[in-house]
Amino acid sequence: MIHNLNVTKKCFPLTVRKHSKYFILLVFCVFIFSCKPAQAVTHPVIIGNPVIAKNSDAGKVTVILNPNAVKFATGSDNFESFSYLLENKRVGIVTNQSGLLADQSHIVDFLVQKNVNLVKIFAPEHGFRGTADAGENIADGKDIATGLPIISIYGDNKKPTPQQLEGVDMILFDLQDVGARFFTYISTLHYVMEACAENSIPIVILDRPNPNGSIVDGPVLEPEYTSFVGMHQIPVLHGMTIGEYAQMINGEKWLKNGIQCDIKVVACSAYTRDMPYSISVKPSPNLPNDMAINLYASLCFFEGTNVSVGRGTDKQFQIFGSPYLPNVDYCFVPKPNVGAKDPQYKGQPCFGEDLSGIPKIERLELKWLIQAYNETEDKSKFFNSYFTKLAGTKKLREQIEAGMTASQIRASWETGLIEFKEKRRKYLIYAE
Repeated sequence: MIHNLNVTKKCFPLTVRKHSKYFILLVFCVFIFSCKPAQAVTHPVIIGNPVIAKNSDAGKVTVILNPNAVKFATGSDNFESFSYLLENKRVGIVTNQSGLLADQSHIVDFLVQKNVNLVKIFAPEHGFRGTADAGENIADGKDIATGLPIISIYGDNKKPTPQQLEGVDMILFDLQDVGARFFTYISTLHYVMEACAENSIPIVILDRPNPNGSIVDGPVLEPEYTSFVGMHQIPVLHGMTIGEYAQMINGEKWLKNGIQCDIKVVACSAYTRDMPYSISVKPSPNLPNDMAINLYASLCFFEGTNVSVGRGTDKQFQIFGSPYLPNVDYCFVPKPNVGAKDPQYKGQPCFGEDLSGIPKIERLELKWLIQAYNETEDKSKFFNSYFTKLAGTKKLREQIEAGMTASQIRASWETGLIEFKEKRRKYLIYAE
């Protein structure tokens, strides 16, 4: 609570002068207590309970907090903080298998039990159940448990159409992001926000921690390389939660024609960015555990090369290898499995390295990419056209081909990262 201090003006007689040291002390105290403390733009002003905090830097965004919580909870577990928003509303929800509550029940089932008028489910890449391959087109369908229609917003239909939004008064958004630019749930967020803004539909984002915490690293995307795996001018690792990222999309006016969306972010309770956070379900079918999520941003560059990241094994994004690397001690053979129906190098021995037992990394690592490039005999076949989309710039490939070291390449990112961190600062909800 903020208290205003009213200071009464007084006239001091001349006799006070002989007690000048007391007079100076009194003036100093009046000055100190009459000054308002500076408010950092990173923390919204508290005006309610449950707290509703307005962040003017993000446009039409309201952050809903629970200041009295002493136990960690995701936005979806803070139902009492946002349930009033759903009253007498026809609600659509963007979610998938990652929309779990603390008791492992699904947000859709929970809302139905609470008699929320859910009318539609919108599913991102990998589908509502999260089992489809990367890039696989998914047809619309129906949820067997609830009978609700499922609308795919991936493939040719990445942005909900006005027809698909008919009969929807409000959108809930509950997806688990992993903090990497090319993880497409933040691209889905962009298009859902844009559709909601164009159709005057408010969106409530149920926030979840970023499992990669505050790591901000990698080259900043250049506008000419914008794609669904890189929609905004951010580094590979952005160090924000999906709720904070929504504020940045709004505040930077990244939606088409600079429009802004009416957003409410239901924040996590009792959360600080340095807290360890483990995801209890695969956020996508080829990120099976915490180690894979930690290594994802660094190893995903291999998707733009002739090197496998272990799709078709049980160590996806924890290993790398190819038939074109030296025949070393470690070898794996990809086979079809959930999330990789036809994996790269199916049935072929791939030589490389197993990283599943290394300590957690705290930055974007280039050493494995550079190592694999240097050890590939025919370097003309190492990179493919997808690499530049993932990197968001041509420079990274050029730097590796020129023989630059990881340290030299990292130094070239410094200016862009400093500028991004300054921009990011005003959209943060949680303490660093």
